[in-house]
Amino acid sequence: MLISTFLAPGFAPSGKTTDYAFEMAVSNIRYGAGVTKEVGMDLKNMGAKNVCLMTDKNLSQLPPVQMVMDSLVKNGINFKVYDNVRVEPTDRSFMEAIEFVKRGAFDAYVAVGGGSTMDTCKAANLYASSPHSDFLDYVNAPIGKGKPVSVPLKPLIAVPTTSGTGSETTGVAIFDYEHLKVKTGIASRAIKPTLGLIDPMHTLHMPDQVVANSGFDVLCHALESYTALPYHMRSPCPSNPITRPAYQGSNPISDIWAVHALRIVAKYLKRAVRNPDDLEARSNMHLASAFAGIGFGNAGVHLCHGMSYPISGLVKTYKAKDYNVDHPLVPHGLSVVLTSPAVFTFTAQMSPERHLETAEILGREKLKRKRHYALLAPAVGRGYFREGADTRTARIPDAGPILADTLRKFLFDLDVDDGLAAIGYSRADIPALVKGTLPQERVTKLAPRPQSEEDLSDLFEASMKLY
Repeated sequence: MLISTFLAPGFAPSGKTTDYAFEMAVSNIRYGAGVTKEVGMDLKNMGAKNVCLMTDKNLSQLPPVQMVMDSLVKNGINFKVYDNVRVEPTDRSFMEAIEFVKRGAFDAYVAVGGGSTMDTCKAANLYASSPHSDFLDYVNAPIGKGKPVSVPLKPLIAVPTTSGTGSETTGVAIFDYEHLKVKTGIASRAIKPTLGLIDPMHTLHMPDQVVANSGFDVLCHALESYTALPYHMRSPCPSNPITRPAYQGSNPISDIWAVHALRIVAKYLKRAVRNPDDLEARSNMHLASAFAGIGFGNAGVHLCHGMSYPISGLVKTYKAKDYNVDHPLVPHGLSVVLTSPAVFTFTAQMSPERHLETAEILGREKLKRKRHYALLAPAVGRGYFREGADTRTARIPDAGPILADTLRKFLFDLDVDDGLAAIGYSRADIPALVKGTLPQERVTKLAPRPQSEEDLSDLFEASMKLY
């Protein structure tokens, strides 16, 4: 569905330097407890004869994968399992999966897992469908060539087991490019899954810190897409619709999904983390992940994500709790959220009303309980945390600090590490972190406020300690 809205006064499509239209591209979504059992019927309906089931080694031993395999067997679907997906994939792990699927000559794919599995499967499907392409052909510029995808891909069914990436709805696949020690990715509507099966029963298997970090990704997807540069201010204006980027800037439809996802996060994330048996909370966070995915998958993200990529890519020895991996790891959601107070303080001057609105949403649950501001910790930023952001009397210049305070309190309540210093970084690392952010133009240019290298340095320094 292509949606074109008003043109800026005095401008016409021909000769415009900024875009005049936005496009909504979303995978088909099916939601319901136990819906995973339908996957074999879906593949049979598609006429699939030889299926690749992709997952990671941890999940391969857990009920979600067994449920998928049972459905495939029951419906007579021939399949092979690839369980070597790396949590936080790299170009090397992508290429290993690509080689496996090229040898397998598969006619359909099922990805069971979090964003790492779904993104690996998208990349494998793409390069198996375009076997003569070099790996960097489709990787985002300036690291890769960023070529548009014009080849047809095989059907891909995504079964998300975490509530964060929204990858079941998007045409984005993210990985660590080891040569430069930065994260980058592939972004094209052509690689989005054919169908996402969102089964809330899978969320009951997530440890609490995985729930928290996944939820922080949803939080930042919603905040960043809602505060992104408006689509009609993004340049250049594409000369052909195939070159219109997946990340187009904030737009009226993405806004609806982002705000709704943010309301769910405010109401349910803390419950989902604190009580693994709270099916209502975990089910709603599973939906919120998809809702935010629909929003950011078409609007994009900006500085929190752009800065997160070197935070993950340059990790030293930090290993997050509840992640069973054999390598240092800063989970994606954690790497994104640690810079959020500094980022939204920086961007607020460009769209203060939106920043105040999101602060009010995040604080609304506490306001409903009529709790008052309280001094909870030593002086931070403005000297206090806000229990609930009552923005009715807020001044426009306060928009950034109000949202930052609201975020700090939210993170403090969930025992999030106290800034970048707590995960192994120091001021000496800031030049490398800035250098790793500079190639992320695909997202950083969607920030509503342009940023210099000095600005980025200041943002990393402000994120060293949160509380």
